[in-house]
Amino acid sequence: MSTTDDPNVTFLTQEAYDRLSGELADLIANRPAMAQEINDRREEGDLKENGGYHAAREEQGKQEGRIVQLQTLLRTAKVGEAPVSEGKAGPGMFVTVRFDGDDEEESFLIGSREEAETAGVEVYSAQSPLGKALTGAAEGDTVEYETPNGKVVKVQLVAAKPFSG
Repeated sequence: MSTTDDPNVTFLTQEAYDRLSGELADLIANRPAMAQEINDRREEGDLKENGGYHAAREEQGKQEGRIVQLQTLLRTAKVGEAPVSEGKAGPGMFVTVRFDGDDEEESFLIGSREEAETAGVEVYSAQSPLGKALTGAAEGDTVEYETPNGKVVKVQLVAAKPFSG
């Protein structure tokens, strides 16, 4: 199995990797301040009616969740260009597709949602139903995928080119 087909690998540009690493470092550095905020709120009195305490605890939970998400993403990330072939869809490829029954074409990057901020284009995850169906398809191929509501959609791969953000 090549790394392109590995669903646990996320390809990131160096810029995205650096931005996410910086966000992780900031969140970790903020842990003591967050703990102090919770302590300060706890000392205000009755915890049942202490909105500030509960808000601080909720914010801490969100930050800890994001820390775990970033640590997992960065641990499994491959930085740089995804190993792809011109004309085949997969992570790191900018694809143009035509949905069955639609004359319009749509273009998007198959990659990590974390790339969306730096890419400036629409991004579909390689793990999404559409991303999974397209991965490995060659230009001209028509593939099917099931939407979350159970509808089966056909889509033709018109073009696939390596993304150069």
